[in-house]
Amino acid sequence: MPSFDIVSKIDLAEVDNAINGAMREIQNRYDFKNSESKITRTENEVELIAEDQYKIDQVQQIFRTHLVKRNLSSGSFDFSKVEDARGGMLRQSSKIIQGIDRDISQKINKCIKNSKIKVQVSIRGEELRLTSGKKDLLQKAIQLTKELEIKQPLQYINFRD
Repeated sequence: MPSFDIVSKIDLAEVDNAINGAMREIQNRYDFKNSESKITRTENEVELIAEDQYKIDQVQQIFRTHLVKRNLSSGSFDFSKVEDARGGMLRQSSKIIQGIDRDISQKINKCIKNSKIKVQVSIRGEELRLTSGKKDLLQKAIQLTKELEIKQPLQYINFRD
């Protein structure tokens, strides 16, 4: 029976490459001369540090641009409010969202059930497995989930016939 998985994962090596590219751009830009602005990643969190609000907005914009260049979605990042850091600096942290949380998986499940397509959805932790008797029905289910306008990027993997 055909099946596939819906997951939400991000390649952390590509995130590191985007951070490195953004840091090179920050070091070369004239408006960041003598600036202590930086971007760092620890496990599943990215931290932006800059002197003032303008620079932290620019650092975030540069970071998002480098994510797009690396084919990563900025929807995988949950940026928090800007807060004060030591030495008169500003800090903005962002969680890297991996896995589909319960609310989104239930929303996808409900949408597929309401469409009356003969597809079984099973929630397996932070991913979904869809199975059906026909490939065409699975393709309709993929189309439905794409129309849901979920901010978090979803990948459709492990197709088995």
